[in-house]
Amino acid sequence: MAELIYGRHFGLREAPFGITPDASFAYDCKAHQEAFNVLMVALRTGEGFIKVTGEVGTGKTMLCRRVLAALGDEYVVCYLPNPLLEPRGLLVALGRELGLQVSAREDPHQLLATLNGALVRLMQRGMRAVVLIDEAQAMPLATLETLRLLSNLETDKSKLLQVVLVGQPELDRNLENPLVRQLRQRIGFHYVIDRLARRELGQYIRHRLQVAGCARPPVFSAAALWFLYRASRGVPRLVNILAHKALLLTYARGEGRVGIRQVMMAARDTSSASRILIPWLV
Repeated sequence: MAELIYGRHFGLREAPFGITPDASFAYDCKAHQEAFNVLMVALRTGEGFIKVTGEVGTGKTMLCRRVLAALGDEYVVCYLPNPLLEPRGLLVALGRELGLQVSAREDPHQLLATLNGALVRLMQRGMRAVVLIDEAQAMPLATLETLRLLSNLETDKSKLLQVVLVGQPELDRNLENPLVRQLRQRIGFHYVIDRLARRELGQYIRHRLQVAGCARPPVFSAAALWFLYRASRGVPRLVNILAHKALLLTYARGEGRVGIRQVMMAARDTSSASRILIPWLV
């Protein structure tokens, strides 16, 4: 695999800059830690709807996995990473996540009644049910309205189901639609994930290299880190893509340290990177 080509050269056990979310590489930047704290507080206080949004590549799926790993045994979590479902499909997916024998042929009202019964039983056992929906901007409006109906399932004192919506900024635009205005009014907590700050980029790079096994002096020069931030705009996924390519280029040249030239070449090979040219390096 390409990720392993430079492993021995840099003293790495595994690829440090993969784009597949891996909780073992999670870095507590300010934005992610704040988002995590907001989610955990909101869930523990029993909020019905919680929303987290962020641009593409800012680590929303990584955040979901951190939350999944942090919730204790008193939580039953229905994690939906692909919510492109029609309303009946949503009810069936939730039922199956709860371990129920449900069928897509069942009447929606019967599905709701079955879910309600299961949620009541969970509450009686002292457990909380959470629906965690990633890529929520892909959810059709009719399905969002079904989520609101699910939030009506409650006792005199508490909700039977908590819903966390995690998605791109398009989710906010979808929620502005009058058809789902009642759901929008029920969102008690909202957080927007920002990009990495400039001062965090070097720490982020070092953290991932160390987790991957690197115990050597700084692999990226200060100039390389400066250019990496400018080209990636602090978007973690783009940082990973550029850092991986820069390591490959450095390995190919037989060098031990990534310089600004390698990062610039990586950026020129990446369509989503900012186009920044250093005249004497062109």
